[in-house]
Amino acid sequence: MKFAHLRVEGQHTPRLSVVVAEAALFLDEVMEAPPRDLQDLIERGPGGLAEVREAVDTALAAGASLTPVHELRHSSAVLRPAQIIAIGANYAAHASELKLRSETAMTIFSLWPNSLTGHGATTAWPEDLTKQVDYEAELGVIIGRPARGVHVRDALDYVWGYTVVNDITARDLQFSEAQWSRCKSFDGFTPTGPVVVTSDEIPDPQDLWLTTNLDGRILQDASTNEMVRTVAEIISYLSRSATIPPGTLISTGSPGGAGYSRNPQVFLRDGSTVTVSIEGIGSLTTHCRVI
Repeated sequence: MKFAHLRVEGQHTPRLSVVVAEAALFLDEVMEAPPRDLQDLIERGPGGLAEVREAVDTALAAGASLTPVHELRHSSAVLRPAQIIAIGANYAAHASELKLRSETAMTIFSLWPNSLTGHGATTAWPEDLTKQVDYEAELGVIIGRPARGVHVRDALDYVWGYTVVNDITARDLQFSEAQWSRCKSFDGFTPTGPVVVTSDEIPDPQDLWLTTNLDGRILQDASTNEMVRTVAEIISYLSRSATIPPGTLISTGSPGGAGYSRNPQVFLRDGSTVTVSIEGIGSLTTHCRVI
């Protein structure tokens, strides 16, 4: 199944929806006690998802009214995540182009929740604070149940679903400070979406193709099989030292092709449109504005 937080034009509160083809079914129209958002649904456990599946199947069989997605507005595909964990330098080509060392341990940092935004949104940043804003296509992984001391062979059993993440980064800040959270956590710097796809629809997260299209140019074009550490290895490693709570979003790193490393360099600018796509999930578009 594919889930999205959608709202009708003029409304401010997103509503959890199931996306069928290019149309949306609002769960609050077909369930007596619908989950208020994806986090709520995840916390209800397998029974909650089964209840949604049954309600959706019944509604579709009865000819329920669907709304074309293009008539709606997206919010972040994840709302109220327990935490947002990002993995750095997880593709050898990206680590090399940014001249980052390949560490024995994973490079791990947090993204701030204010950075979340949805498909089709406009992300703005002040020109006097950064002039080197870059894109990063990443596979997002959403944890479905508490993960503690998980073995690699079992790690994917803890995944609830997958989404697309654009880990937007102020490079000039990234390389002038000793941490990476601030440079990646401006308002709107973590677009996610357009949907979250349940894990049963992604048989192998290491067999997905990622692309980044900036103003009509393909600048990233790679497979998740190029990850230095797989999704399962990431989950296992993180779970050794701390329980990963349900609803946690893990952004798993970006392949080569970043704008910072190009000659000449390519950065997001006022009026840019960047679309990050992952097969089997969808395409996530962000409009850019410099203020």
